[in-house]
Amino acid sequence: MGCDGGTIPRRDELVRTKQKPEQKDKTADLAAKWKHCALTQDPLREPIMACELGRLYNKESALEFLIDKSKFECASSFEHLRGLKDLKQLKLTENRNFSNSKTEKGDRYIDTQDAKYICPVVGLEMNGVHKFSYIWSCGCVLSERALKELKGSACHKCGELFTQNDIIPLNGTEEEVDALHARMTEKRLQQKLEKKAKKSKKQKCETATSSSAAEADNGPSTSKKAKLDTSDSKLTNGHSALANGSKGLKFTSDAKEKMPNESIARNLNDETDLFKKGSIQKDPKASSAYKSLFTTSDRAKNQMKGHWVTSNPYWM
Repeated sequence: MGCDGGTIPRRDELVRTKQKPEQKDKTADLAAKWKHCALTQDPLREPIMACELGRLYNKESALEFLIDKSKFECASSFEHLRGLKDLKQLKLTENRNFSNSKTEKGDRYIDTQDAKYICPVVGLEMNGVHKFSYIWSCGCVLSERALKELKGSACHKCGELFTQNDIIPLNGTEEEVDALHARMTEKRLQQKLEKKAKKSKKQKCETATSSSAAEADNGPSTSKKAKLDTSDSKLTNGHSALANGSKGLKFTSDAKEKMPNESIARNLNDETDLFKKGSIQKDPKASSAYKSLFTTSDRAKNQMKGHWVTSNPYWM
């Protein structure tokens, strides 16, 4: 066939066939998901965190991403990370049989399925062969087999209560990631509605307190004001009647009966007599020293009077 050495060529060497698409190496794919950070592809080291979609991150790289997203080329695929509230620190169980070899030598067998962490209940290695999930309420990582066999609403590692919505599979399939994304959006919408309801309640309480404070500053209520107005009108009417001495005061029998003390009635009668006489200087009962206190006395007439420059000398 034109080849030296008597070689016989095969069909695929002579005829161009349709090439098959490249397939992912399963071991390399599992190692990238379960042993490396989803943001920087650095080896995972504690503390390890996980998001609501089940991806694994180093805490340092997650903080760098939240501080400055422009440094990362894959920032568009991690838009669901808004803050530390969207991440959960995992509580992992170490594998005592894990051989932490820093350098991989070619003269010995390298076990790629060897994992640093295991399930605390069943003992399965967390290498991607078996499904693992973590509980959002406490952060404990358990295998799916442990969650199925040991049913209950309490965590099998720490004993904290949880619900089915708190279970998030790690590095799940595309269908599981879509379901987790839908659950995440629904949860965030519910949180927004709760925040709005709390704000509206707070505003209502503030308006109620401000209105009550304004009412307290304005004074008593209308009923109290009406009572005060009536009492003030009675007092003014009484004073006007006393001041009008020419007309005099006439107390009815009902008013005398309502007087709580006889001394008050006597004083009122004395005042009416004074108003009838016109001046205290004509009162025979008052002493001369008492009469000299008033400006109508003879001694006060002889004293110096005030003018427009100086004030009244009696007030100096």
